[in-house]
Amino acid sequence: MPSLAVATPLAGRPVRRSVQVPCQVVRECDFRLLARWTVDLSAEGIRVRADAPVLTGELVIVSFLAPMARAWIDAEAYVARVIHGRRPHDAGRELGIHFEHLDRAARALLGGELDWFRPAIARSRYQ
Repeated sequence: MPSLAVATPLAGRPVRRSVQVPCQVVRECDFRLLARWTVDLSAEGIRVRADAPVLTGELVIVSFLAPMARAWIDAEAYVARVIHGRRPHDAGRELGIHFEHLDRAARALLGGELDWFRPAIARSRYQ
């Protein structure tokens, strides 16, 4: 029987929240800085404005400021999606990053804070 505790638009997917906070996303292989600002955030991942080109699947280390606690959260992650910024509705180059490892305390802190922010606006890929 499926859990009723997941209150998300798409079953099993966490709600992304529109949160702009400072972050540092660095590529694991050469520690090159890839991004400095978030676009949206969920308990499973983060979308950031990209400062440098990167490939899907690359391993990254993410540090971002918890929006309300003003504490830094660190995570091991990988690039799940690259938005190149070529479509008219794109805001520029962005990266969708999925958390591989986010410790339990950080996940609890983040989960409690995200409820205070509005859901991110879903944009169609075909607008």
